[in-house]
Formats: sequence, structure tokens, C-alpha cells
Amino acid sequence: MPKMKSKGAVKKRFRMSKNGKAVCSRSGRGHGHAVFKGKTSRRLRRRLVLNDTWSELISKMM
Repeated sequence: MPKMKSKGAVKKRFRMSKNGKAVCSRSGRGHGHAVFKGKTSRRLRRRLVLNDTWSELISKMM
């Protein structure tokens, strides 16, 4: 069976951690930050680590 074609959009948005989990940045950081509380802004800075099911799917698409 031929190799599945990699998805360019997935390569731009996700990266794989050393443990094999998919990591991406959180949504909601484009504009309108003046209304955010400080706690929300700090929380949005952190990376989002996806669970094993999503990590497996994303690694196949990369």
C-alpha cells in the first residue's frame, strides 16, 4: 500500500514532542486581548498537549 500523503496544514500547526505527543498553540490569541484578565492571557501562552488518540492521528498526517 502506498504511503499516505502528508498534510501541509498539519505540519504548520502541530509539532511532535519528545514523548511522541502532538503539541500546538491555543486558539484565541489573534486580537482583542484588552478585555482578557491576566490569568486568561497567561493560560493562552501555554502550549496545548493533545491526548494519545489525537497524537496518533496527527503523526500519521505529518
